[in-house]
Amino acid sequence: MSVLQFMILLVIAGIIGAVAKSLTGFSRGGCILSIIIGFIGALIGNWISQSFGWPDFFSFEIEGRTFRIIYAFLGAVIFTLILGLLTPKKK
Repeated sequence: MSVLQFMILLVIAGIIGAVAKSLTGFSRGGCILSIIIGFIGALIGNWISQSFGWPDFFSFEIEGRTFRIIYAFLGAVIFTLILGLLTPKKK
């Protein structure tokens, strides 16, 4: 994987993580946490889609690896909801 392709994945994961954080109201962390949430969301979303046999749509491929945007977003939302339930509230 080239540096440019890795940077593209970081940007996409960051956007997915940031949107998922804003939808669920999880306000902790910054850009790095958004990228981490985006990557973990991609793992969770891909696992869920493969477990249920859901069709593959709105995805792109980088060096033989498929990145499913919709399922990554679904996984990121699920992950931030779990994070929001497990972390104490800010006062």
